[in-house]
Amino acid sequence: MTIKTLGIDIGKNKFHLYGVDSFGKMVLKKQLTRSKLHEFMVNLPPCLVGMEACGGAHHLARLFKDWGHDVRLMAIQHVKPYAKSYKNDFNDAAGICEAVTRPHMNFVGIKTVSQQEILALHNDRSRLIEERTALANGIRGLLLEHGLTIAQGIHKILPNVTQLLDPECEEVTPLLKSLLFDLIEEFKYKNTLIKKRDDQFKSFAKANPQVQQLMTVPGIGIIAATAFIGKVGNVNVFKNGRQLAAWLGLVPQQYSTGGKIQLGRISKRGDRYLRSLLVHGARSVLKTLKYKKQESLSPLMAWFRKIADRRGHNKGIVAFANKMARILWALLSSGNDYQHNYKNTTFENAVA
Repeated sequence: MTIKTLGIDIGKNKFHLYGVDSFGKMVLKKQLTRSKLHEFMVNLPPCLVGMEACGGAHHLARLFKDWGHDVRLMAIQHVKPYAKSYKNDFNDAAGICEAVTRPHMNFVGIKTVSQQEILALHNDRSRLIEERTALANGIRGLLLEHGLTIAQGIHKILPNVTQLLDPECEEVTPLLKSLLFDLIEEFKYKNTLIKKRDDQFKSFAKANPQVQQLMTVPGIGIIAATAFIGKVGNVNVFKNGRQLAAWLGLVPQQYSTGGKIQLGRISKRGDRYLRSLLVHGARSVLKTLKYKKQESLSPLMAWFRKIADRRGHNKGIVAFANKMARILWALLSSGNDYQHNYKNTTFENAVA
């Protein structure tokens, strides 16, 4: 039995394997537990291993690469067309085995332990912010039922509620004060955890030169830079900056047939969290441009202002977010620093 290509359908405790030889003939079809899978892969001669990029896939991919295998991860939606017949685990493994050999397949970069750690912090920070927002809305609704309102803004919650908790304040009853005290303590705890996550991002940024390199780009701060390193990592999995922008969903949807090209709104494919950070970063850059004179702007900033004036505020923001993604790819792929006054004939012609 000589396995050249192996497809593995990943489960929590059980894994289904489907292997073929150099002629594409099935030579392996079995189910293994996690411990047995490790034992099997250690003793298996090096081969091409395909898996879906799902929970636990990156950990297994790192293990299998250390054991000499050529491991490739694929997006689940790209594997689905190759799964034949009815849905079951062995058919899924066979589809994975077929998909990993396709020359046009787009593969997912294997994340390092450091990348997964920083993404875990981002996920937890997003959860904390969502819970804090829900808690703030709950406090606002509770007070509104008693005829009390709080001004807009998350930073207005703590001072206003603290004022209502004053023993001399008679606007709320003692029972309601007791409830508000518990809610505001929970609110403070959420703030403390969010600040702790932000401090961890700062420590990571100080130790990572790539994060510092990305933070020199307009609109890219610590949150966006660390998220980009965690989500993308090795940018060489993308052929160019446009492919990265397309992966982020920042390019127009295309529906073309019969030689007629039809472009619509942005596709919004890929990672929603990273795309939103780039869009918000572009929005902050545009907000600062209105305070600057045209002659003092760099070619890129002058292009951004013209696009926003000509095509509208939101379209200009998305266009600049697309440009930011391309710039980030160029910086990481070349290793060069960002040049604020870099002159490009494309920008000069667009601004002229």
